[in-house]
Amino acid sequence: AQAEACAALGSPFMARLCTLLAERLAPETRLLQRLFDWPGDLTPRGHSVPLRLAGALHALVLQGHEGLRAVYPPNSASDDALWHAVRQALDSEASFIDAFLDSAPQTNEVRRSALLIAAGHWLAERFTLPFAFSELGASAGLNLNWDRFALQVGPTHLGPQHAALTLTPRWHGALPFAADITVAERAGVDLNPINVGDPEQRLRLLSYLWADQPHRLALTEAAIAARPPLPSKADAIDWLETRLAPKPGQIHLIWSTIAWQYFPPEAQARGKALIEAAGQRATPDAPLAWLAYGAVAQSPGA
Repeated sequence: AQAEACAALGSPFMARLCTLLAERLAPETRLLQRLFDWPGDLTPRGHSVPLRLAGALHALVLQGHEGLRAVYPPNSASDDALWHAVRQALDSEASFIDAFLDSAPQTNEVRRSALLIAAGHWLAERFTLPFAFSELGASAGLNLNWDRFALQVGPTHLGPQHAALTLTPRWHGALPFAADITVAERAGVDLNPINVGDPEQRLRLLSYLWADQPHRLALTEAAIAARPPLPSKADAIDWLETRLAPKPGQIHLIWSTIAWQYFPPEAQARGKALIEAAGQRATPDAPLAWLAYGAVAQSPGA
């Protein structure tokens, strides 16, 4: 499933690597046994264990691991050579990989801001109020700056003229009208927020940008240069509960992108109930919007 997702999202190398892992991995060591015995849903709709493993391997590449760098893009290698290098790294770097697996993926994919930009303009057209942002599972906080990014689809431009970066996705269907976006407050939360000023944490962020997709790295570097706010370190629902009082004169936009699925079921239920109760208290002068973007059974997509 992860191989198919990588192929659909433009990373043929990662599709190939994930296919090799699916075909050749066996529970031969303590680390590999952990993968096979993982509790709960290890698919992209759950804990995304294959993604965690792929991120760990790429982190080693970014750190300069000679065996893996020789078979990763921009270099080329046969399936057998690639597998041999990966299998050796799974043994020699078992401690690093084991620790890396403990945390859920934190891609902080900047291209998800295309959705946020469109939704934000749709809301701004209806409520001519400044925004208060609350992002759940904000990772490094890159997408908390979506109002500083631009979305260009054909002749339609949404966002500032001198944007920190411009996103140009394939887009089907209508787009909202351009609107003035003002942000009064931007805040996010994550169990393990990434401080991009820390080299080790920056490595974890970049490890989920695949080696055959340098354009993603360029976008991420541009987003980092826009100096995102560091999210709070806390439980997302506990943090959100403190922010749900009506905000007169502001539209409170709560969102998550591929993060809600990692919350325990009881946290999801509690969060949904809290947000719906806050929605009942919303007024035209203090509206509330909730946007959730997550994995679905119909692959690829969200």
